[in-house]
Amino acid sequence: MDISRWGSTIRRRGTALTLIALSGILTATLAASAQAAPTGPDVSSWQHIDGRLIDWFAVKRSGHDFAMVKATEGLGYVNPYFVPDSLLMRAAGVARGTYHYARPNLAPEPQAALYATVVLGQNGALDLPPVLDLETTGGLAPAALIDWAHRYLNTVQALTGRTPIVYTYPHFWRTAMADTDEFTRYPLWIADYRGNEAPEVPGGWPTWTFWQTTDSGGIDGIAGRTDLNVYSGAQGDFARFANM
Repeated sequence: MDISRWGSTIRRRGTALTLIALSGILTATLAASAQAAPTGPDVSSWQHIDGRLIDWFAVKRSGHDFAMVKATEGLGYVNPYFVPDSLLMRAAGVARGTYHYARPNLAPEPQAALYATVVLGQNGALDLPPVLDLETTGGLAPAALIDWAHRYLNTVQALTGRTPIVYTYPHFWRTAMADTDEFTRYPLWIADYRGNEAPEVPGGWPTWTFWQTTDSGGIDGIAGRTDLNVYSGAQGDFARFANM
């Protein structure tokens, strides 16, 4: 027997098996990466401690694909950091969601107009659909608050051309909105911090689109604590949903 040739054959076979194994590991890793759910913070002026800007490039490097930014509240407030956040997010390649904090004690249509004007239609590259942040009643009973929300959402959709997202949390929707199922055509962004495998979904929604999992997360580039969110895939490919 030619021992040298036999040894060479073993080495070749060993190398081939090693390459096959490495290929399998790489394939599994790429598949896991492709299936990873997009994540991102949501921020307001509270994340600009001492007036510091957010380092959106660091946010992107840390693996986050999007962020929700407060734009307006009621009829008289515009987030003073909205413009710099928007510009730096776009430069860093972070998809931008923007939201209006509702004040239902004030008429909905002017609030919708203020928001749509500040966010410039929310139709550009890296723009997620507009968001209504509904978590206070303004003293309205459920029937009146339901009507208020319909009017606001209809106005924003007419002004931006996009179907808005509704942000709320389970207890508020079940009580203040009487657990109505009249809004299931809008994607749901639900806040639920209880650490379950999935959030509670009120109001007859078949599923959630974004889940705010905590209000005390930490992300490179953002000073202090921030909310963290995950995208479910309910609206299909995230890149298309975010105009990427």
